Amino acid sequence: MSQATLKKKALDYHRLPKPGKLEVVSSKPCATQTDLSLAYTPGVAQPVLEIAKNPAKAYDYTNKGNLVAVITDGTAILGLGDRGPLAAKPVMEGKGVLFKQFAGIDVYDIEVEAKTPAEFIRVVEAIAPTFGGINLEDIAAPHCFEIEAALKKKLDIPVFHDDQHGTATIICAGLLNALQVQGKSLETAKIVCLGAGAAGIASLNLLVAMGAKKSNILLVDSQGVVHKERSGLNAFKKAYARRTRLRTLAEAMVGADVFVGVSGPNLVTPAMVKAMAEKPIVFALANPNPEILPEKAKAARSDLVMATGRSDYPNQVNNVLGFPFIFRGALDARARQITQEMLIAAVHALAGLAREKVPASVLKAYGLKKLVFGPDYILPKPFDPRLRERVPQAVARAAKQAARRR
Repeated sequence: MSQATLKKKALDYHRLPKPGKLEVVSSKPCATQTDLSLAYTPGVAQPVLEIAKNPAKAYDYTNKGNLVAVITDGTAILGLGDRGPLAAKPVMEGKGVLFKQFAGIDVYDIEVEAKTPAEFIRVVEAIAPTFGGINLEDIAAPHCFEIEAALKKKLDIPVFHDDQHGTATIICAGLLNALQVQGKSLETAKIVCLGAGAAGIASLNLLVAMGAKKSNILLVDSQGVVHKERSGLNAFKKAYARRTRLRTLAEAMVGADVFVGVSGPNLVTPAMVKAMAEKPIVFALANPNPEILPEKAKAARSDLVMATGRSDYPNQVNNVLGFPFIFRGALDARARQITQEMLIAAVHALAGLAREKVPASVLKAYGLKKLVFGPDYILPKPFDPRLRERVPQAVARAAKQAARRR
């Protein structure tokens, strides 16, 4: 499909037959005078009084328990950068579609004009009573870290920055399986991460929580390797600063078992891939153009396992495998937070699912005759119907176990 054709199709999709991708639909009948008296006055007074006496009753009498706010300031829009909150609205509506399609969760998209993190935090805190959960989206680093941390402390509902933790969850699930395919272990793997923003830092944090060693990790940003002698590092980069003589991405890649790219297009060369260890793993996740195209990486190394963020190649690292089901589990458990233990539970549920026999319905949906766990299948497909059961259940179990320990 040409770029001109794609542009027209995308714009028509969003504009026709009426603008946008979301609408509000009543879940109760309102066709008679009796219905009207129950939906609004005088009947609506009864749940108001019950909730006033006991706020937890909001989960019984309103949509709070199945309603998530998808909130942005538009400073880091889906690979397009800072385009402002209004321009981010199509993406936020799109997230709403995915929440509903894959996990049956309702969404209000909220685009916030905020000049500082503190201002953004105040807005979200003020509207939080409406929702059962908050999904932060497309907020630039390092402000996204500050915003999420503050809201987690202030609110009694789950707060989740998908660009951090959703991405991290899918990366970790894919890497667990890629390591198994390649006969390697997370505890001993030498990992290079290119990109020190929200996704990169969160992915490394989750990998370390699952057993990766910081001493085996090299973080690389636009200035090169993050090392102890560098000045001006923020606290999140400092956590991964190594005492090393390595300075460039090319130097860091020598002997690496794993490359994770959450940066920009065409930053990795075939020579860098050739310099990696035997049976390497390359996750080139920049979208829409990865750090290195699969064709080039596989021409350099026939023994690699490759993943991208694109749907036209095998092993797509796609956040839709994570956030709808993580929130479904959190809402079902009425969790106050989405914890690291809940994310790790999601990682293992996703990884385990990819090792099982693929249902015929999935093969039909993707026009495939066969799909077997291996180099070209390390993550479940988004339309796998088992995701909606397995991942939320695992997340809810982890939430309830954590609640019992408190």
